[in-house]
Amino acid sequence: MTAERFEDLRIWQNARIQANCVYDEFGSGSVSSRDFGFRDQIQRCAVSVMNNIAEGFERKTDLDFARFLDIAKGSNGEVRSMLYLAEDRNYLRFEFALEMRNFSEDLSRAIESLAKHLRK
Repeated sequence: MTAERFEDLRIWQNARIQANCVYDEFGSGSVSSRDFGFRDQIQRCAVSVMNNIAEGFERKTDLDFARFLDIAKGSNGEVRSMLYLAEDRNYLRFEFALEMRNFSEDLSRAIESLAKHLRK
């Protein structure tokens, strides 16, 4: 099945889940919300993942889409890196940070797989 809209893509759906999870965990009610710089950066990274997937899809060429997937994958790596810092700063419990990082790693692999397919 070929996706007709970016919303049909599993990677976009998972990026959306990740972005909402980041907003839920680092929203205005959380302990880390006082660290405005951290909160702003991790939220921007998470949103960047889903938006670059969407923007690349809308470009309608495989090479453009693959390039935007590379950007999305980079932003996803930044989310994962910041999750380590969130754990170090005790903004997140180890178990939850690990679960979020594992989700992020799975998403990175899926993004990379699609990018490779588009470059063939």
